[in-house]
Amino acid sequence: MEDFPVEQAFAPEEKIQLLIDQVSKVIRGKRPQIEKVVSCLLAGGHILMEDNPGTGKTVLARSLAHAISGTGQHSSVSFKRVQFTPDLLPMDLIGTYIFDDKNNDFVFKKGPLFCNILLADEINRASPKVQSALLECMAENQITVGDTTHPLEKLFFTIATQNPVEMEGTYPLPAAQLDRFYMKIYFGYVDEATELDIYRDYLNIATNLDTLEQVLSMEEVLQLQEAAKAVFIHQEIVQAVSNIVRDTRNHADITLGASTRSGIAFMKCLRAYALVRGRAFVTEDDVKDIAQAVLEHRLVFKNKDGRQHALAGIIQKEIERLAKLKIAY
Repeated sequence: MEDFPVEQAFAPEEKIQLLIDQVSKVIRGKRPQIEKVVSCLLAGGHILMEDNPGTGKTVLARSLAHAISGTGQHSSVSFKRVQFTPDLLPMDLIGTYIFDDKNNDFVFKKGPLFCNILLADEINRASPKVQSALLECMAENQITVGDTTHPLEKLFFTIATQNPVEMEGTYPLPAAQLDRFYMKIYFGYVDEATELDIYRDYLNIATNLDTLEQVLSMEEVLQLQEAAKAVFIHQEIVQAVSNIVRDTRNHADITLGASTRSGIAFMKCLRAYALVRGRAFVTEDDVKDIAQAVLEHRLVFKNKDGRQHALAGIIQKEIERLAKLKIAY
């Protein structure tokens, strides 16, 4: 970070707000959710969004891609949308070798995973075999086909959507797959006033998606990811992360607690979220805002009541401990 003077040359908070403002032109009344999506992007992770169809999850992903410019001949970053269905095959995502008559040899035809921003739409409608095809690319930023490993782009961000697990025709994501998502958020419906505003202006909102300005370049997004790594996090907040993670392993209502990898993802998201909120340091409010989104989907609860209350109680206990310390940032 020595060659990257954040405050003077780059002003990351201004760039981030420009990006969020652009996406908000299309996705009305969902700024907190947009902030969490951008936080995952800057943390170098991936995000899972669960909710009923028609709440704007797909449009959010498209809007984000439209607002980031690409390199070379591409006007925007490479964006691919894959509709997950029960008959989808792993090769439909990864790609496959086809025979080239001209060169009399097999050549690899890349699948849609070779992109910058991937929208995995209704991911839990595909079979577990197809879901697992995402594991390597999300964890290691590469894809192995046969004996050959193909690196993905430096900027690779997966936005996955899933229907509520109670709906018919869904396959629950395995724990290993869920652990690759830095956050899981619930998109939810907008409030009454915002929904009425959408009905009045839906024609212009649809047009906004095609006319969004590209306010960031791909290189600037990579710089923002580096800036997030430099955000200060107090040792007491590091201790709070450790306490929360460890307490999930000892709670009576939690069967499977959070892993060390979960704690690392928590730290990365805290730094990125603080940057999104315009700060160069993490506060206890950041812990309170994103802890549930980072950890809940990684845990296995004994019952529904445990899901609603167990993690919330663990988080609240640490927030109260931090408040008593009155940390000076």
